[in-house]
Amino acid sequence: MINWHDLFAALALVLVLEGVIPFINPAGLKRTLTVISQLGDGQLRTIGVISMVLGLVLLFFVRG
Repeated sequence: MINWHDLFAALALVLVLEGVIPFINPAGLKRTLTVISQLGDGQLRTIGVISMVLGLVLLFFVRG
């Protein structure tokens, strides 16, 4: 069964963490996004799948 409280708490934490970089270093974020926009689809997919796997492993250890 889904624990909605935990799900929304996790979503809130993601939003907080996502907001840290633009708040601290907006110019650096712009440069990074320019570089990311020049990556190919395959490279972005690889980065995405690595990120998901690392997140799942971390979640497994934290919640397991």
